[in-house]
Amino acid sequence: MNYTDIKIDGIDYSAMIAEAVGFFWNKKQKQLSESSDSSNRGAVVGGKQMDGFIELLKKVACDAGVPSQYVITDRNYLPGFFRSSKDWDMLVIAPSGKLLAAIELKSQVGSYGNNFNNRTEEAIGSAVDLWTAFREGQFPGQLAPWVGWLMVVGRDKNSERPVRNYEPFFPVRPEFNGACYLDRYRILCQKLILERHYTSAALVWTSDKNTYGDMAEDISIRCFLHSFYSFLHSASDEFK
Repeated sequence: MNYTDIKIDGIDYSAMIAEAVGFFWNKKQKQLSESSDSSNRGAVVGGKQMDGFIELLKKVACDAGVPSQYVITDRNYLPGFFRSSKDWDMLVIAPSGKLLAAIELKSQVGSYGNNFNNRTEEAIGSAVDLWTAFREGQFPGQLAPWVGWLMVVGRDKNSERPVRNYEPFFPVRPEFNGACYLDRYRILCQKLILERHYTSAALVWTSDKNTYGDMAEDISIRCFLHSFYSFLHSASDEFK
């Protein structure tokens, strides 16, 4: 399953999504080949693998009416409540100084057992920190921003294998019974939206640079991009 005909207001983003997935795999393989250790760590901590998705999101923002200079992709620090600040992956800041959007992008291919809980804690912690800071007046005189979380996860035998639950004292929730890591990421993304930690979340699975897709429509990249575009388009007066 690959993406075709993903259009917003007549603009087709399918090719850019394909390029973003291809860039992800090319960068990952390059980092692995240059890493001095034999584990997956060189690709896990290398960073920059999600730059293709950054370019995609920047294009969507500009198409929605945001001048490119207001799409911030470097030194994207926002004040927090539980910590002084956090460096987000992308921000959209209006000329008036209002925060319109903040996006975090993550990926995981391999080492699922070691990193799933870390990704979960990062996603929840970043959102709670931002929204608590918003409540406490760190972003005065503005409406709530659009906050997004986009996750790319490998689809392979390790991510599709049911994960053992540990229940020495109390049972886990039933939706986790028989769930593989891809299922757990789907559950995470859907609950992040349900609990309003993020305005939208997307989960993209990928097996290689030519094979990718969605786990569910409500957390598809199609829904994510539509939500992002619609919010920014509705705020286009901020740039006039």
